[in-house]
Amino acid sequence: MTQTLLLTDPLFLRHDPGPEHPECPERLSRILDLLNMEPISGSERRAPRPATEEELAAVHTQRLRDYLRGLRGRHEVIDPDTLTSPDTYDAAVLAAGASVQAVEEVLAGRAHNAFALVRPPGHHAEPDRSMGFCLFNNVAIAAEAARRQGAERVLIFDWDVHHGNGTQAAFWTRRDVLYMSVHQYPYYPDTGAPFEVGEGPGAGYTINCGLPEGATDADYGALYQDLFLPVAQAYKPDLVLVSAGFDAHRDDPLAGMRLTERGFAAMCTALRDVAESACQGRLALMLEGGYSLEGLSQSVHACVEVMAGETKDSFPKGVSREAAAALQRSREALKPYWSVLGR
Repeated sequence: MTQTLLLTDPLFLRHDPGPEHPECPERLSRILDLLNMEPISGSERRAPRPATEEELAAVHTQRLRDYLRGLRGRHEVIDPDTLTSPDTYDAAVLAAGASVQAVEEVLAGRAHNAFALVRPPGHHAEPDRSMGFCLFNNVAIAAEAARRQGAERVLIFDWDVHHGNGTQAAFWTRRDVLYMSVHQYPYYPDTGAPFEVGEGPGAGYTINCGLPEGATDADYGALYQDLFLPVAQAYKPDLVLVSAGFDAHRDDPLAGMRLTERGFAAMCTALRDVAESACQGRLALMLEGGYSLEGLSQSVHACVEVMAGETKDSFPKGVSREAAAALQRSREALKPYWSVLGR
């Protein structure tokens, strides 16, 4: 068994939204350069396969799939943030496939855990709409694949600084996929309020905690300890997926958080521990945002070290008054659904 499988391909570097766009090819090339310079024992790199039409259709409508296929080989503007180049469509299909393959390898026991190092990202893509740098929703497609392969309960944790509106929309009325997000709030895309908890059978299975600008490693640690981890442990997932965006890093130009690479490693450690206790360590990460090249590459490297068992990080102590208030709002919204949060 491979300890940590890294799935990536040169095609991801050929997705080019244009000059000055923050979601640039250098994001991935810097990650790979660092992994080459400082290799991590226990990790293995492999090329992924493209997603099938069936896998894409499990999340996205025929209308959207046809529209995106029509952009193949073209420079087009989907919205002011989301632009394509001739190789973008093929890269997006491969990114979705890499995410599914990460799940397949972990569920089959061929890899203990996996990280899909992909572009373009995916968590803003809704079932019928591409937006926010994202064409297909990689983590949602991976979760649906996991369900088809027999995982009864899938946990998706999203630590990107932007709320994953697309992933939330995909599973809003379902309880077989538990979606958790910590994000800057209010901020793009203007979703992710604490009262957004799902509806119908899915009520209580969407968990949002929006933090104000300036949140630190310690603030995130308080949220994990008092909200996310108790619910995750009560849920007992068969698989843990992570929308791993690194734009909450203190050096990121697009946001206002103050996380360090050690904070990301602590989040990865906490979720690895959930996976170890609940589902034999079955954990897969999918790359989302992160626009400081140094902060992104160092944070990804730190997480791969955790996944490969080289390090185990913990959060510093302490929580700001603002973060504590945000935590309390989320706990109050979710108490009716989760007894571990009190009544």
